[in-house]
Parts: sequence; C-alpha cells; structure tokens
Amino acid sequence: MGLTSKAVLALAIGLAVVLFAATVCLWPRLARRSVSAVFGRVGLLLATQVMVFASVGLLANNSFQFYGSWADFLGRQQELGVVTDGATGASASQNIVRVGMERPDVPGESRTTAVGRIDKVVVAGRLSGIESSAYVYLPPEYFQSEYSRRTFPAVVVLTGYPGTAENLLKGLQYPRTALDRVRSGRAQPMILVMLRPTVAPPRDTECVNIKGGPQTETFFAKDLPDALSDAYRIGKRARNWGIIGNSTGGYCALKIGLHHPDRFSASAGLSAYYRAAEDPTTGDLFHGSRGARERADLLWSLDHLPQPDSSFLVTTSRRGEGNYRGTRNFMAKVRAPAQVSSIVLDSGGHNFNTWRREIPSVLEWMSSRLSDD
Repeated sequence: MGLTSKAVLALAIGLAVVLFAATVCLWPRLARRSVSAVFGRVGLLLATQVMVFASVGLLANNSFQFYGSWADFLGRQQELGVVTDGATGASASQNIVRVGMERPDVPGESRTTAVGRIDKVVVAGRLSGIESSAYVYLPPEYFQSEYSRRTFPAVVVLTGYPGTAENLLKGLQYPRTALDRVRSGRAQPMILVMLRPTVAPPRDTECVNIKGGPQTETFFAKDLPDALSDAYRIGKRARNWGIIGNSTGGYCALKIGLHHPDRFSASAGLSAYYRAAEDPTTGDLFHGSRGARERADLLWSLDHLPQPDSSFLVTTSRRGEGNYRGTRNFMAKVRAPAQVSSIVLDSGGHNFNTWRREIPSVLEWMSSRLSDD
C-alpha cells in the first residue's frame, strides 16, 4: 500500500482507535506494581501515541503531499530506467523517451480528446549531461483534428525541495486546473512540463551550474526546452515558453527567466526566495566565486545586469509568509523593458493550500503572456 493511499490512513486511524480502547479496558488490570504490569502500561501508552502521531502525520502528508512514496519518505531515490517506447522510439534520438502514460484526474470523463494525456518521460540533457524524469501534460486540443497542425505554448512547472513531481499532479492539481481554465475561457491550451528542481538527488543545486558538478541551469534553460520542442508540437521561441515554481522551484523559475530571456518570456515564483540557499543540502555551490554567488542573487542581478524583455509574477502573503519583504524588494527593482505582476494574499503560508489558491490566476497570467506561434 502506498504512503498516500487512503487504505494506509484508514489502517493507522483504526489501529489508533483499537489501541486507545485497549488502554482504557486493560488499565485496571495493569494498575498493579509488578514489573509486567509496568511494562504493559508503558507499552500500551507508547503504542497508542505512536499510532496517533502516525495518523496525524499521514493525514497531513495526504493533504500537502510532502512525500509521494515510502521510498521518498525513507530518503531512497526511485530513478526511472530509460525504456524505449515503440510508439515514440524516434524520440530516443532527441534525448527524450516516454516511459508511461496516464489520464488526468477528471471525474466522469476518459477520452483523450476531452481531458488530454499525461506522458511520463525521461529527458537526457545533451549539454548538461543530466538525466531527469518529468510529466508532460498534453491538453485535449493536442489530440483534436482541428489543432493537428498547431504548435502549443509550454510551461515548465517545478516543485520545491525535496518535493516530487507527483505533487504537481496530485497535491497542486496543475493539469486539472489548466483544463478548467481553458474550459472556462480564461486561458489558452498549454503543455505543462512538470518535474522537480532536484535533478542531482539528494543534492539541492539551487538551479545553478556548479563548477565540477551538476550543470543544472544549463539543463533547465537549454536542454529541457530543446528536448521537448523536438518531441512535441511546441515552438522554440522565447514567447512559446514560460516557467513556474513554488518555494525552491519558485526561486529557480525566476532565476532561469531572469538570466535566460532568450528562452523564457514569462516566469512565476510562488512563495519564492531571491538568493540561492547555502546549507548542508546544497553543499558548496560557488567554490569561492564571488561572481557566481552574486549572479545567483536575483536582487543583485536586477541591480547590476541588463533588464530583460520578460514578464515576472511573484506571490506572497502579508501575514504568514517569510518572503513578503523580499518580494516587495524584487518588484521595486524590476524596470522596463521587464514587467512585474504580483499576487499578495492577506494571509497564507508556505504550503499547498496557499499555492492552490494562487495557481488558477497564475495559469491565466501565464497564458496571456505566451504565444503558440
């Protein structure tokens, strides 16, 4: 049974209830001062508390998708093997291979022409040498005859650290939200490329090119859009590409958009921070290079590098978010030809509930700034 399955949650709650009832019923018998009675009381109390905490933890994880699987929870990586799909074998020469397909979670509908399709792929970066798995959401229009000759705009969507790409499908529901926006006439059909920024697990590379290490910035700025444009009907111009992320993914999205306006014309950071983290999870990112460290500071970049002809969207909350002041500073430093927009909630937090409140408007904003030609 999977970590996020309802069966595991129900089992944990059931055991907690049984153990609580057993403690109440057996306590009179264990009230004696014998060694066995003492160990019995300690054992029942400990087991009951463990199951109560496990139930609360599983409930919180199911709500916010902190961990997508037991292996993710235990710190074990589940790297995908590169399997050539017969239907898309030609993509292998383009450094992208489809390894699975699934239907978006839309109740009452199953036709691809009505809800689209999600491809599970492995992307191998030609320049960076990085290989990463991703989910590609293809909107229903992609499979409809009247759109058969049309290219689509694409949006890279990044999780935080150490999140999993599954969080973007299940916890944040990007494909379903994108479909709803198109159906309501608020957005155009867009292809979503969903993955996590941790392409060299377990290290958090903060989407920078590390000297002698992972070339993460190159992977996201060059390898990923090149591979996807070769494999799917996606344009190759900057106006065809956007990038979104939350938390660490938000920092990465803004960083990639700021430094590579020739590749991405629109970038959105949800609860983003604005300077690369440096802690035990990142290791030594800059190897003493002051220039590399300053470039990874987005506020420094806005002050000292040419302003790109790009659009940026940042989100924060007046209460509950630690990035409110940094977000205000970022907005103040953006100058023409760059443009900046914002979503500022009265209250929110660094969590899935807050981001779900922002994603519909973020997708509408992104749609208005991308082109399919």
